Amino acid sequence: MLSWQQSKFLRSEFNGWTVAVGAIALLIAAPVLCVLSSVFTDATEIWRHLATTVLWDYIANSLWLAIGVGLGVLVIGTGTAWLATMCRFPGRGVWEWALLMPLAAPAYILAYVYTDLLDYYGPVQAALRNIFGWESVRDYWFPNIRSLSGAIAMFVLVLYPYVYLLARVAFLEQSRCTLEASRCLGCNPWRSFFRVALPLARPSIVAGLALVLMEVLNDFGTVQFFGVSTFTTGIYRTWLGMGQRVAAAQLAAFLLLFVLLLIVLERYGRRQAKYYQFGNATPLVQQFELGGWRAILASLACFLPVFLGFLLPVGFLLQMTLTNLQKTLKPQFWEFASHSLILSSLTAVLAVAIALILAYGQRLQPSFFNRLAARIASMGYAIPGSVIAVGVLIPVGNIDNAIDRFARATFNVSTGLLFSGTITVLIFAYLVRFLAVSFNTVESSLAKIKPSLDDAARSLGRAPAEALVEIHTPLMAGGLLTAAMLVFVDAMKELPATLVIRPFNFDTLAVQVYNYASDERLVEASAPSLAIILAGLIPTIFLSWQIARSKIKNKVQS
Repeated sequence: MLSWQQSKFLRSEFNGWTVAVGAIALLIAAPVLCVLSSVFTDATEIWRHLATTVLWDYIANSLWLAIGVGLGVLVIGTGTAWLATMCRFPGRGVWEWALLMPLAAPAYILAYVYTDLLDYYGPVQAALRNIFGWESVRDYWFPNIRSLSGAIAMFVLVLYPYVYLLARVAFLEQSRCTLEASRCLGCNPWRSFFRVALPLARPSIVAGLALVLMEVLNDFGTVQFFGVSTFTTGIYRTWLGMGQRVAAAQLAAFLLLFVLLLIVLERYGRRQAKYYQFGNATPLVQQFELGGWRAILASLACFLPVFLGFLLPVGFLLQMTLTNLQKTLKPQFWEFASHSLILSSLTAVLAVAIALILAYGQRLQPSFFNRLAARIASMGYAIPGSVIAVGVLIPVGNIDNAIDRFARATFNVSTGLLFSGTITVLIFAYLVRFLAVSFNTVESSLAKIKPSLDDAARSLGRAPAEALVEIHTPLMAGGLLTAAMLVFVDAMKELPATLVIRPFNFDTLAVQVYNYASDERLVEASAPSLAIILAGLIPTIFLSWQIARSKIKNKVQS
């Protein structure tokens, strides 16, 4: 039994964790609240100008991007997941993990690579002119890669693994009894897929689709390079080009409403649907044997996304880097790499530490307030980086101006900008954006630790903080490392927020790739692009290993 003093101490500790959780939630939510509050500011003239010029282009292009990419990733992601899970054909074991590889390549890097490959002076069109004797572009037609359809293709190639991963996990977990019953009732592979497996996997597929569409709305590099006007490019132009801070914030609020609508529609789609399954949920259900031309088509369907989304662009960048070492591996490359490593490492460490506080505070006191605060703090991943950039810079700029006014009035000294244009603000923006990644991972790892260990620690006189450091953290080492790794890679690839917030003369690899590509200097952009992709391979390989391990585990249990 705990003494009265010990109970009082524990209550104060619990309250302290609750205060910490609430303070973190308020701090992380501040940029979003700032953006949303901008809708009450009068900017009629600017909006009238935007409405008569570019606003409808922003809306139409964003919608067409979402529709086109959504259809593409659904077809490729779900189809390849079914082939790799429920069919047997030569090479299937390789495609199971290889289909995740395009996830390592950001869409804007593929945009730069394919533009160089498919433009008029690129190797593809040059080869066609040599083969057929064409002399100019008037002699033949070739699709324009720098277009809305080109942007859709780039997004589909790198984002379909979101749907593939979640759909494959759903197919692996489906009940053997349910699928075998469909076969007993005369369903062939196609009917079994469309009438049984696909409806059961719908929640996972929709969740993957929602992640894809959020990534599309967040992108800046691809759409800007292809000349497709979206809300993200509009925010950037309005803020930096026109100098209209309020209008940029209102555009950001409009984009945020798009994202919230997407989340609401996803929830509404599952409003009363139940997806119960009975029986042994193992992947050992008898797979469909494919042979002849069916096996060839299945292998081709799995090979093309991997080749176009990873092998071709990586091979092209590698060849360009190795044949131009004096241009690609210049001292500036290592400087930009160090900037990216510093920012990503600090963000990863802080994100894991904050996520640990949120998850442990929720575990100690699972009240409605703590759960709500944790969800608010982890909502940033659904918010585009450009929105977060606007939401961070406005209050930080107001704080800097207030401090400067106070210093002038009191000490007759100007402090200038103390926070704006520093890596502190940039790391804070990263935390707002990527805290959800670390929180979800840490929360799931902490949930696997039995509550009896907490009770045992308290009976031995350990305070909650001591129990967290001495007991929980060592047991969660793998989960904490995974969370840090995922945040590190996401921060390495982040472009929209970095472009707006980064300190002067403190470029990252992502920003330098964007700058080089904007100047049509893809040779110089090849090495930093390759570095970003190689960094993205870390979680991709980890995910592949996790899937393989779960398969082995299911086989042993069966």
